[in-house]
Amino acid sequence: MAVLRAKEIEKMSEKERKEKLKELRLELVRAGNRGDKASGKTKEIKKAIARIITLNKRLRRKNNG
Repeated sequence: MAVLRAKEIEKMSEKERKEKLKELRLELVRAGNRGDKASGKTKEIKKAIARIITLNKRLRRKNNG
């Protein structure tokens, strides 16, 4: 999996971000089941999830306020 950059996430539609978030969470569970908990891949997945969630919150605040 390639690293997801903030600019790439910003270009995605809301539906694409939701789908990517679901996909990443599933991938994180799979990585945990394989015993790769300390691997760099797990860390990368967690960061990508955090980026998507942060951007979603930022956009939600911008639209509401």
